[in-house]
Amino acid sequence: MRCRPLLALLATAILALAGVQPAAAAPRVKDIVDVQNVRSNQLVGYGLVVGLAGTGDKTRNSPFTEETLQAMLERMGVNVRDVQMKPANVAAVSVTATMPAFARAGSTIDVQVSALGDSTSLQGGTLLVSSLRALDGQIYAVAQGPLAVSGFKATGAGASVSRGVATSARIAGGAIVEREVPFVLRSSTSLKLALKNPDFTTARHIATAINGRYAGTATVLDPGTVEIAPAASFKGDVVDLLGEVENLPIVVDQVARIVINEASGTVVMSADVRISPVAIAQGGLTITINETPVASQPAPLSDGQTAVLPRTKIAVDDGGGASLAMVGGGASLQSLVSGLNTLGVSPRDLITILQAVKTAGALQAEIEVQ
Repeated sequence: MRCRPLLALLATAILALAGVQPAAAAPRVKDIVDVQNVRSNQLVGYGLVVGLAGTGDKTRNSPFTEETLQAMLERMGVNVRDVQMKPANVAAVSVTATMPAFARAGSTIDVQVSALGDSTSLQGGTLLVSSLRALDGQIYAVAQGPLAVSGFKATGAGASVSRGVATSARIAGGAIVEREVPFVLRSSTSLKLALKNPDFTTARHIATAINGRYAGTATVLDPGTVEIAPAASFKGDVVDLLGEVENLPIVVDQVARIVINEASGTVVMSADVRISPVAIAQGGLTITINETPVASQPAPLSDGQTAVLPRTKIAVDDGGGASLAMVGGGASLQSLVSGLNTLGVSPRDLITILQAVKTAGALQAEIEVQ
């Protein structure tokens, strides 16, 4: 009988200890900001995958595959304009990649390959050399190599099995950078730190931490931007300054927010969620219907026939056992969840209750429905 109170006490103690974290666990500046102009670039290209085991595009449904193959062969000196081609082992694909900041010519990056036509699988294929362009139309990388497909699909006469996506693949280090994005960080006289989650308090904490190390260096421009300009006493350049300040621990503040995904029934609440005094009752109407038909036999030597008679049992639960829970003012996330769990609330019921409490004006947090 004392097991449940003991477990509840133990859970409370664990939560209390979890709230006490060492200073080293605080996020660093580099974890919560992005540096201006230090960004990756998206690349996209078009190419052909060859070597497929009969799972390539059908030229009747994907004529661009045949046209691309003809153009490639003509560039290699093979004339196939008057030949009707039906390549079953070739597929047209899109090639995408992300070139990180400061990528230098000759370095390699990963590429993602996806089928464009009606190819059923890219398993065992090899991507032929494909140029990757940015939005400015310039070629920044060239990709080629064997594909690594995580999914598969097998089909028989009466059954089929599939796992993952067989028409999407990846090539680790499959592209070589040919053109660099011009940006010289050392010559910058000042830089701006863009907060990933803009907040006035967090921006002030970042500026305070940086100025505590290098006085007069950081200035808060807005909730999402902190500008860094080396002071006259600083000996070095902006790169040295960033290397020093990016490891400073910062106390991150956040808006009380509840994120709800109604499709999956997922509810995520930040630790700063507070509610005003409110009473919550949870209950529902449940109707259970069980059908147990029975057979009725006619009397011996009679002309009657066997009949099946329905037997229905209906049970109604109107939630009369549900109780009313009182949540005190300024309740924390822990007390709110504990109180709702006491009522036996499911995740989907929790979504409805939180929305109702917000409508009543007792929930001091933002609700974001995905």
